[in-house]
Amino acid sequence: MIENSMFEEEPDVVDLAKEPCLHPLEPDEVEYEPRSSRLLVRGLGDHEMDEDEEDYESSAKLLGMSFMNRSTGLRGNTVGYRQNSDGSCSAPSVRTTVICAVVLVIAVSVIMAIYLLPKCTFTKEGCHKQNHTMDDIYPLATNGKPFPWANFRLPSAVVPVHYDIVLQPNLTTMKFWGSVQITVKVLQVTWHIILHSSKLNITKVTLSSSGSSQPKQAELREYPLNDQIAIFAPEALLAGQQYNINMEYFSNLSESYSGFYRIAYNNDNRNSTKRWLAATQFEPLSARSAFPCFDEPAFKATFQVSVKRDNQHSALSNMPKKATKSLADGLVQDEFYPSVKMSTYLVAIIVGNLANRTKETNGIQVSVYSVPQKLNHTEYALDTAVELLKFYQKYFNITYPLQKLDLVALPDFEAGAMENWGLITFRETTLLHEDTTSSAMDKKRVTRVIAHELAHQWFGNLVTMEWWNDLWLNEGFATFMENFALKKVFPELYTDYSFPNLQFKTMEKDSMNSSHPISLAVQSSEEIEQMFDAVSYIKGASLLSMLKNYLHSDIFQASIQLYLHDHSYGSTQSDDLWDSMNQTWTLQKGFPLVTVKREGKLIHLQQEPFVHNVELENQTVPASYLWSIPLSYTTSNDSLPYSSHNYLLQQKSDAVELPGETQWVKFNVDSNGFYIVQYAEKDWTALIDLLKTEPTALSSRDRANLIHNIFNLAGLGRVSLAKAFDLIEYLVKENSTSPIIQALDQMNRIFNLVEKRGMQTLSARILMLRLFKDKINQQKWTTDGTLSEQELKSSLLTFACTHNLEDCSTDATKLFNEWKDSNGTKSLPTDVMKIIFTAGAKTESGWNYLLSMYAYLVSEPEKLKILEALASADDVKKLIWLMQTSLEGSIIRSQDLPTVITTASQNLPGHLLAWDFVKENWDQLIRKFHRGSYTMQSIVIATTCQFSTQEHLLEVKTFFESKSEETAQLRFVREAIERIQLNIQWMEKNLETLEKLL
Repeated sequence: MIENSMFEEEPDVVDLAKEPCLHPLEPDEVEYEPRSSRLLVRGLGDHEMDEDEEDYESSAKLLGMSFMNRSTGLRGNTVGYRQNSDGSCSAPSVRTTVICAVVLVIAVSVIMAIYLLPKCTFTKEGCHKQNHTMDDIYPLATNGKPFPWANFRLPSAVVPVHYDIVLQPNLTTMKFWGSVQITVKVLQVTWHIILHSSKLNITKVTLSSSGSSQPKQAELREYPLNDQIAIFAPEALLAGQQYNINMEYFSNLSESYSGFYRIAYNNDNRNSTKRWLAATQFEPLSARSAFPCFDEPAFKATFQVSVKRDNQHSALSNMPKKATKSLADGLVQDEFYPSVKMSTYLVAIIVGNLANRTKETNGIQVSVYSVPQKLNHTEYALDTAVELLKFYQKYFNITYPLQKLDLVALPDFEAGAMENWGLITFRETTLLHEDTTSSAMDKKRVTRVIAHELAHQWFGNLVTMEWWNDLWLNEGFATFMENFALKKVFPELYTDYSFPNLQFKTMEKDSMNSSHPISLAVQSSEEIEQMFDAVSYIKGASLLSMLKNYLHSDIFQASIQLYLHDHSYGSTQSDDLWDSMNQTWTLQKGFPLVTVKREGKLIHLQQEPFVHNVELENQTVPASYLWSIPLSYTTSNDSLPYSSHNYLLQQKSDAVELPGETQWVKFNVDSNGFYIVQYAEKDWTALIDLLKTEPTALSSRDRANLIHNIFNLAGLGRVSLAKAFDLIEYLVKENSTSPIIQALDQMNRIFNLVEKRGMQTLSARILMLRLFKDKINQQKWTTDGTLSEQELKSSLLTFACTHNLEDCSTDATKLFNEWKDSNGTKSLPTDVMKIIFTAGAKTESGWNYLLSMYAYLVSEPEKLKILEALASADDVKKLIWLMQTSLEGSIIRSQDLPTVITTASQNLPGHLLAWDFVKENWDQLIRKFHRGSYTMQSIVIATTCQFSTQEHLLEVKTFFESKSEETAQLRFVREAIERIQLNIQWMEKNLETLEKLL
């Protein structure tokens, strides 16, 4: 667990006795913590918690428990009095009397001293006196005066009610000006108001009571380390009253991807005319860089936005436009309707030249926006959004509360999409669809992302987590609903193996020491940013999926509806949701390994934490962890195919009695549970025999699940690698996509470890396995078949062409040359287009032609395929140029740098090069993407995950330690180091066996 640190560096301090004019701190302000942190108290037996993470109630509970325990002990240990045989008490000894008298005198003295101290209020940090005679310590504001707040979280004495915001971006000077009036309500008497502001030059601050026409100048102090400002009132702010804060300010449009930032794009890809637009990205902590605000999710308020702009531009915000009026100097001002009550991170504003398509459904205007030359690629997204909006309103039984829903494709955008209420922003590749160049997989991606963001309009926007420790309440629900909606509304785009594959990858992450509970106390910006990971998204969705499969679907839906109704326009925390699962699944990191042993009619069960690194030091997953596991299983005795039974395992070990003996048993039916199963030797043998003789007795998801489980257990040494290879021999009979893709993933992982060690002879022997030969030869270079068949074709041909198997590279190169000779006019099969481009990029002329086409094309799906092909080149100089150009953001947008680095790092020529690039450009990377961002997580993991030597381990450790202690302690840095350790461990355990098997 990363230490919760209040400061990135030691702040300057000041002795309050030397600053007599400072307004005092209120008691609650000294140590306020919102109630979200209370959910940790229940699990303190297994989850340690720092003192400064506890809130008052938690501390009181712990103190009370401690007091009772001590009292109980004292009752049996009375030493001051001696009891006579007749039951009476003898007089105390002289020694005892003297001791009691001394104690009494000391107690009276302390009480008198406290009473006589003037205006003293006690808190956890001691006595804070208004006459400042005590040596209280505070950080310094930028003006050298004490800043009256030292917590990362804001105090609760004042809450926002409404914001009036006016913004004026200038797309020539790249600056913006703003003003904000915040109506606040005072809950406790105070002399100052603490709120957020980041890199804003505030030029004027006034304060007035609501209804007053006489605003008064207020003193402002800034504390940039926590992005906080303090506004000092000229007189006490009274509880129950409302006040208006007015501020004027200016700043630069951001050059990163957060806050109010600028975006460059070409008006027409056939020339170099550059256009600009400005857009916002506020989640998680960047609304404060566009306007001063209470920038925490629980501080919900209403917002009225106005935008001053040039006449040739247009503006969008969360709500419909109310009015437009002309101003001086050719400017106009758009005023938008007041918003519903929402969190600051959901506010959104876009200014620029955009075109749109619109449809109406049930009185709601649904629009999709893009830059004008890509408007023809918006039709599919519009139709999809309308259908999903109808589905969600019916399923949740809650009407979408706004009058409009805009979906905007931004030309440069770091995230995949952002759920701003009523104004959802997307990457162009996740919203735009072009029939001739978008594959079925591309269409699926667009549909899933839209489904995810529309689900957020309820889960995240209507009901919001109280603090970022419970981010999974937003992202876990949205990810779950994304898959559920896809299956219900677009079954032709739904594949039942997509989500289990994501689960498998998340399990690898979650089995490490560096993982975290899905609900975790976070007290810094980087800790918050790092919560945006697969654990919050995929594991969170997996818990909901387990619950849905264990309950009846109607019960699950009714529970969802009740949850949304009860918390609409409010914030919530994990213990508002199903408490039984919250206890074990949200507060404990990792997941269980369930051991199954069949004896007659009894199935013996045992659970323990699944940990990859059992031999590593500093293991942080206690062996005492227990989970409430909704198990599912199927047996050879079941009369119906693919039927299943449920059992809730809530203790360390248990047993299930079957009606009769069975030949085999398979647990975790369809891979619906977030756990791994270890079978006894005879049970593994029975399942392997079943796969070889009658594989369809198990569903394709079950077969994939067995492949995943046995290779992971082999990595631990719990199952021999020989048995894992024995199991996949059945694949010559396999025709389903899910198990084949899972087997390819396992083979690729082993191949990459061996190849990157320079063991080319052994890696070539891995490829000689004939498991996939017939299936590769069966694939056709045409776009036909179901989505599942197309995804299988793409996976097999990618594997074959990457490793030069069969005639794959020859066929792909032939198709590429035909396309190149037609000057890009020849139609290529979209599901294998990237494979064809990758084959073409292996030659000098092919690479250069693809680069020229990349700059020329309008279709974003086609450009992405070309970019990945360019990054797959073997030419080191070209890879260096490609990464550097992506970082600069000129020809290739910086949003695509992670794609370039990740793709380059997968190949032998590029994997060391990519890591060197990260080291050499680290400071520039973290300025562009933020040190704790998901982008930096993905870059670091991708460039180090194939290292498996002590030399590389030392190199990676040394590099991050050389940057700073904070950098070395980032969770994803610790994960990268742990992955290398696990790779070393895997090679030590399995290399000799692998050589014998091959």
